[in-house]
Amino acid sequence: MPNADEIGFRPLAAADLPLLRRWLATDFVREWYDDGPPDEAIAREYLPKIRGEDPTRPFLILLGERPIGYIQTYRIADSPDYASAVRVDADAAGVDLFIGEADCIHRGLGAPILRRFLCDIVFAAADVGSCVIGPAAGNAIAIRAYEKAGFRYLKTVRVPGEPEPEYLMRIARADVVATEPAARELTAPRPAIGERAGNRRSSHAAPP
Repeated sequence: MPNADEIGFRPLAAADLPLLRRWLATDFVREWYDDGPPDEAIAREYLPKIRGEDPTRPFLILLGERPIGYIQTYRIADSPDYASAVRVDADAAGVDLFIGEADCIHRGLGAPILRRFLCDIVFAAADVGSCVIGPAAGNAIAIRAYEKAGFRYLKTVRVPGEPEPEYLMRIARADVVATEPAARELTAPRPAIGERAGNRRSSHAAPP
């Protein structure tokens, strides 16, 4: 059984793209996450994020030292078309994620991954007041996991170009700070897990 206490993150690197490619080719990721092969599409999508040319911040999800999935955060306002469709708080961030290793899906890791990411990455930025996540309306497994992480239903929205409506969910900074002792210092930025040693969005968050 995976140990949720071992969850961490490190910034995505160009050397990780073959691993990302393998994950994105699996049936259980492709069902809900639309950034699959071909290779050039993966490089075109992720290299600008890695280089900082795209404001989206990409990370690998770690379980101990083992990469098991991908997670990213971005400011909703940085994607004007998406912001216009979802109409959320001006200071909102968004999150997308998937678990890519078959032995780690449906093991109860989705909620602790999100809580840790909110504490260590998303709300480490003092000017982020809320976070939203948009699973497909039919993705019941992901919705349950995000509810366990503290997200609550906000509204169902149609996003142009997406095949299924988003079941938009929201969590406020205060909701995390009030329930996570480690998050009480979130008014000041701190380094992300995996960043101590140095160094828009996909259409639907995949089931964790």
